[in-house]
Amino acid sequence: MGKKWTCVESFCGAGGMSLGLEAAGIDVKLAFDLDEAAVATHKQGVDDRAIVADAQEIDGAEIREIAELGPGDLDLFTGGPPCQGFSKQRRGAHLLQDPRNQLIRHYARLVDELQPKAFMLENVAVFGQHRGKRYLAELEEALGHYRLYPHQYNSADFGLAQTRSRFVLVGIHFDIQRAFVPPEPTTERAVSVGEVIGDLPEPPLDYSDHPDFPNHQRARVTEKNIERFSHVPQGGGWQDIPWDLRLECHKRTNTKSGGWPDVYGRLKWDGQCPTITGGFDSFTRGRYGHPKQDRPLTPREAARLQGFPDTVVFQGTRQEVRTQIGNAVPPPLAEAIAKSVLRAIDETSPLDASLASLPPHQKTLSV
Repeated sequence: MGKKWTCVESFCGAGGMSLGLEAAGIDVKLAFDLDEAAVATHKQGVDDRAIVADAQEIDGAEIREIAELGPGDLDLFTGGPPCQGFSKQRRGAHLLQDPRNQLIRHYARLVDELQPKAFMLENVAVFGQHRGKRYLAELEEALGHYRLYPHQYNSADFGLAQTRSRFVLVGIHFDIQRAFVPPEPTTERAVSVGEVIGDLPEPPLDYSDHPDFPNHQRARVTEKNIERFSHVPQGGGWQDIPWDLRLECHKRTNTKSGGWPDVYGRLKWDGQCPTITGGFDSFTRGRYGHPKQDRPLTPREAARLQGFPDTVVFQGTRQEVRTQIGNAVPPPLAEAIAKSVLRAIDETSPLDASLASLPPHQKTLSV
């Protein structure tokens, strides 16, 4: 039997990352988040080793004790700290000094304290942009014992019917002389929305949860909005709504060049979904209208489009469930990246050209 790789996940949310890690053959010894509802979902649908903990207060020694890890036992540390301070409008602000970015600072602190062989930092989209180079350089300074590999991924390349873009920063400890190589796409053709949600029955009309499919519950939408949406064809949007039914703001907007085209948008049955956010059950938050029914997506449909199995039952209020699904890392994407990380840190596997040995302390940072 091969080695069982170990991981600790911070900011674990509902468990999308953990599901992918475990599918890659990694033992998530501990997962933690400050969101109690998300941890409840994680414990129910992924692993009961999830706990409620604040990344600003927990330290490496406590994590090792809870996870029963000795020095050098941790292979991978993962997580996606929220980074509200990375606004495009902020110029000249020091990344790690911005008070809203203390969580990413604590993420870096935990990596430094735990000294895993590798780490994965996700959900920092601005790192994939030009101005992210300066921020990455600052993280490289904070985590000087790691080579950093930033990369932008399209979830549609990894089996999702969703064109969700995720930025993931992988760090490989300098003690390991192999390079990280981003995974190749795992799908040869695009998966469609219809393939993912087509077998689900219509949710109950009384807004209750479906008895056979947890979290398959329709949103409360006004009759007027349903009437508006009924005029929208697959792939269409608010421009298809008759003039007398349009919102006043849309009557004042140029239908060819103005407004938000995805508002009141209906998905295509044979197409793909844009990025699932916490507003997926509202016509006014994006292209989240069901392809064939006059309603927004249900939480179960959105979860499937994020790559979650139906065995994960999301806990909490409707708002908490929406947030958990919208913030999640798609499990198939996490699995693919994790497997590539393991290829880099597994010194027992054959060394091919893509994993060529690196000179000590060679920097690989680039965007």
